[in-house]
Amino acid sequence: MKIGNVDLGDRPVMLAPMEDVTDSSFRLICKEQGADMTYTEFVSADALIRNIAATTRKLHIEQAERPTAIQIYGREVEPMVEAARIVEEAHPDILDINFGCPVKKVAGKGAGAGMLRDIPKMLEITTAVVRAVNIPVTVKTRLGWDCNSKIIVELAEQLQDCGISALTVHGRTRSQMYTGEADWEMIARVKDNPRLSIPLIGNGDITTAEKTVEAFERYGVDGVMVGRASIGAPWIFREMTSLLRTGTVDSLPTSEKFALLRRQIRESVERIDEYRGILHIRRHLAASPLFKSIPSFRQTRIAMLRASTFAALESILGHIENNILPAIESAANT
Repeated sequence: MKIGNVDLGDRPVMLAPMEDVTDSSFRLICKEQGADMTYTEFVSADALIRNIAATTRKLHIEQAERPTAIQIYGREVEPMVEAARIVEEAHPDILDINFGCPVKKVAGKGAGAGMLRDIPKMLEITTAVVRAVNIPVTVKTRLGWDCNSKIIVELAEQLQDCGISALTVHGRTRSQMYTGEADWEMIARVKDNPRLSIPLIGNGDITTAEKTVEAFERYGVDGVMVGRASIGAPWIFREMTSLLRTGTVDSLPTSEKFALLRRQIRESVERIDEYRGILHIRRHLAASPLFKSIPSFRQTRIAMLRASTFAALESILGHIENNILPAIESAANT
């Protein structure tokens, strides 16, 4: 699969753009674990134009994590065009436009998935951004605003006609947010449209290696994008890509999974500071499947998520890895 001149190979699996998740450290880890392409956290066009430091920092890309896309969002043509030109100067491989974020602070102001209520403006922005830069432009969006306006089959054609190089579709409407199940049948309808010639990337509820294979074989997408399932589990890309390419799941040993979590914590602390770095990483710890099946874990979980120093957090993780999990395994074998 190619996006413009970016060759991602056969059946690529990508890391989705996620606010406060897909920083450079996490992207690089996911790349090392098998992600074929990564996306930055989404970037506000208005904040980028105002040169807000916290926003401009999101444009940094390490060479080792490439290919990487920078994703921008906004609701007006000129700011989006200006932001696109600023992004191009950061030399991403791809520029992605966010027409899919459902959260109120974005969609409620007419940006992200809010654009699904103003298709003419969406198409105007897309055309203008494509014309403004010399790198491939892609779009990520949803099925429609609500169940009464699932317009994605027609919209995909319209976006293609604007000149985009690929389209990512999340299989829910904006009104659904992240509830219910992603509608992959609807994504398949987009792919089945004979007029659609650009690559189609499917997104939504891809939580296992087996679901990744199903997305390609049953629904026919060109690529798969993985979001929430990677939080606290970057090794999921190793499992997905190994099943796709060898027919067997290559699972990372538990000790190496703990090592990756420790690396995330360490790099977060080094990048920010100890207190805020640990706050940043708590979302990964809270979501990690490493801790999901541990019985009577509530108090340890509370302590883990309340730890405010690297030493305290390392002590708790060490206790889990070296005492709690071996005890569970020993009990299971007796």
